[in-house]
Amino acid sequence: MDVIVLGFLTAFFLVLFATPSLIKVAKMKQLVDEPTEDRKLHSKSVPTIGGIIIFAAVLFSWALWFPADDRNSTHYVNSPIILQEAFKHFHYIAASLLILFFVGVKDDIIGMEPRKKLMAHIVVGFILVIMADIRITHMNGVLGMEEIPDWASILLSVFVYTVIVNAFNLIDGVDGLAAGIGLVNCVAFGVWFYFAKNIPMACLAFILGGALLGFLVFNFSPAKLFMGDSGSLIIGVLISVLAISMIETKTSAMPEAMKTFPTPIMAAAILVYPLIDTLRIFIVRASRGQSPFSADKNHIHHRLLLLGLNHRGTVVTLYFYNLVVIGATFWAGLNFDVHAALLIAIGIAIVLISVPFLMKPKAPVVKK
Repeated sequence: MDVIVLGFLTAFFLVLFATPSLIKVAKMKQLVDEPTEDRKLHSKSVPTIGGIIIFAAVLFSWALWFPADDRNSTHYVNSPIILQEAFKHFHYIAASLLILFFVGVKDDIIGMEPRKKLMAHIVVGFILVIMADIRITHMNGVLGMEEIPDWASILLSVFVYTVIVNAFNLIDGVDGLAAGIGLVNCVAFGVWFYFAKNIPMACLAFILGGALLGFLVFNFSPAKLFMGDSGSLIIGVLISVLAISMIETKTSAMPEAMKTFPTPIMAAAILVYPLIDTLRIFIVRASRGQSPFSADKNHIHHRLLLLGLNHRGTVVTLYFYNLVVIGATFWAGLNFDVHAALLIAIGIAIVLISVPFLMKPKAPVVKK
């Protein structure tokens, strides 16, 4: 528990105290996002390289407080096995973070061709899934599936990684949204790993959460700093690692009622907002004959803004939505079988997210 708290606090205060200097340097070097395009929701120049401090805080804090021995072996289930896997994961995750960090920084400052970004994702996917062996090997009875073949495991894991990374990139459109949703996700994953006695992953989750909480001080509306691609890519890859690790972590150390809990459903519930917004936006664009990767104003946060909510109201509403779905799914998983829990989780997620689209948008104010 001590390494989790210390890791969280280290990441939080590092971001909190280092960010003002980063903002000052970014403004001096004109590393800012100008409000010149129709899709921009801000009205003044805002620095776009906040991902630098998130990356630095996470990597430094995790390296500093990584649980490197099993002296307190009662904190672990099969402690030597978990620690051995955690050591291997640490090296490969750090390598993946470095690749995506430099890709994101280049894209934030001078732009980057989509083909080169795709190549970077393929390399990172190869490192995490093939070399680190961070992949989904079973589905815990979801959709009637248990163990899955190696080839399907690799393809599914790369797909999950790609979807989550791009989902966090897509939702980074309102002050405090990606960072806040990431914080909610990290706390949920961290609590789960703590009760599952997988301390290394709990430590990673809370360290990322601490960095995001510190970043929200400057990113919550009105934002003084944007995370840019360098931040959203870092968040996306770490959240994907946490999600896959949660599905794979044994629940034998959990409280009795949770030992048969369907972890794939819970992982999807934790990630509900990024996943459902990405799925919806891809469907809308495809139905209109547009590229799924084209830019528009059809995200859920855009709809909430049309209903009259400001940036703060929008992000708080989406935080609450994510928390409600997590809570409802947890309750369903404890009280129903896997298939009923899946249907309840999907039903609640879809019904709640449909409400803004059933409401009439607020009429724009016409200036005379």
